[in-house]
Amino acid sequence: MYGTISKSYKTFNAFNILFLTLLGLIMFLPFLNVIAQSFSSSAAITEGKVSFLPVDFTLINYQYVFSDASIWRAFGVSVFVTIAGTLINLVATATLAYPVSRPEYVGRRIVVLMVLITMIFSAPLIPNFLLIKNLHMMNTPWALIIPGAVSAFNFFVMHSFFKQLPPEIIDSARIDGCGELRIMMKMVLPLSKPVMASLGIFYAVGHWNAYMSALYYIDQPKWWPLQVKLKRMFETDDISIDPSASQFTDLAHTSPEGIKMATIIIATLPIIMIYPFLQRHFVKGLTLGAVKS
Repeated sequence: MYGTISKSYKTFNAFNILFLTLLGLIMFLPFLNVIAQSFSSSAAITEGKVSFLPVDFTLINYQYVFSDASIWRAFGVSVFVTIAGTLINLVATATLAYPVSRPEYVGRRIVVLMVLITMIFSAPLIPNFLLIKNLHMMNTPWALIIPGAVSAFNFFVMHSFFKQLPPEIIDSARIDGCGELRIMMKMVLPLSKPVMASLGIFYAVGHWNAYMSALYYIDQPKWWPLQVKLKRMFETDDISIDPSASQFTDLAHTSPEGIKMATIIIATLPIIMIYPFLQRHFVKGLTLGAVKS
């Protein structure tokens, strides 16, 4: 009986690994094609010769991207929105989730219900637009940060984590004379690294991929994030040309595809580079609450 179960488990495990490997490969192939096009010549891209390996290897597409001030300006806006927005998100979510997770807070049920209502019923576009306009945040990066300072889903995740913290720790800190803010800063947050890292990744990816909010609230090109800049490049071939960089003029007009692919790679790398540093906390955060003692 044991041998049969062991053999079945090994068969399932092998099939599972094979299936996930094939699925991962299928998902990676389009990205590999983008990488190949970013390193290929304009003629090879135009003629459709590029599949998964570069054809007529060249770095001119990246040279153009690195010399285009408008792309780097959009990159800087996205970096600012991502860093500032993620910090504000984590602070706002933690300061809201911690009090309502404590049983001694009298109005916690009302607060949780209000957050739940926002999760089920979201405000329409026009009221949101009027709110941003009346707050004088139009055409500023804050329009992409402040309205979504607290995600209802992430709030409930952090709220559940705080509820699992041993109450003895908090009680002992109160006996020692710590105030609520000091308890949160010195006791709660150091124990909350897994959930903070997990939600930080969720918030950061959301800010980095911000697109619709920028279309609604920002119409000045100098405040466009990178995703809106990419949208303009793909829809209208809106590729700026520096008059001093004459070597890029023919490339931008005859085949902008390589430039677009290089921009996509640069837009994707920051999130890919950040994930390995938070992977340990992220994986642990995903399993929070999975096992009850």
